[in-house]
Amino acid sequence: MPETDQNNQVKSKERVSDHGEVFTNEREVNAMLDLVKQETERIDSRFLEPACGTGNFLVEVLRRKLSVLRSRYRNSQAEYEPYGVSAIGSLYGIDILLDNAEECRERLFGIFEEEYRGLFKNKARTDYLSSIEFILNRNIIHGDALTLKRVGLTEEPIIFSEWSLVYRDKVKRRDFTMTNLLANQPMDEPNLFSDLGDEAFIPTPCADYPLQSIYNLAEHVQSKL
Repeated sequence: MPETDQNNQVKSKERVSDHGEVFTNEREVNAMLDLVKQETERIDSRFLEPACGTGNFLVEVLRRKLSVLRSRYRNSQAEYEPYGVSAIGSLYGIDILLDNAEECRERLFGIFEEEYRGLFKNKARTDYLSSIEFILNRNIIHGDALTLKRVGLTEEPIIFSEWSLVYRDKVKRRDFTMTNLLANQPMDEPNLFSDLGDEAFIPTPCADYPLQSIYNLAEHVQSKL
């Protein structure tokens, strides 16, 4: 599928009428992201776009994160790869249209792969790129952010995976339903408070996985929850 032109705000009048689909131009994307510039340059700062389209916002966030990665770890593949997982794993998107979700994944993967191969040439690892692709398949979802369910033959809940670097090349994955993430369930005592004095809440994972190497995330693992 050809990449959507970021300066083209409409794919078709029918899609605008049926789904209210209008893409944000690159200039507006950058202006909005500049309002939280410090967060866009944090490798592990998480971003969710609940109507991601083909990924205009997420693509720009990824480019900013990759710029930071390049400046810090361009001379160390062993350090770049774990933080690359952290950068990709921090991006989440939902779109009600399947072709948009697929194109968003493709764009994000293409940008990451080009950067990674450009830096490390023949040392680039295909198993690592398979893990990156697996993360994007988990994080960019064909679903409805209003109903909190996937779009398809069965009404499954939207489930996001949290990817946390533990040490070196090991990552911890936990899955959460979007419903649970938005439920604001209170913790058991002692309670915590945010910087603003509000009560803090910790969601409960629906699945918890053992540590995995960043080079084999695509391999099947059994939940231990």
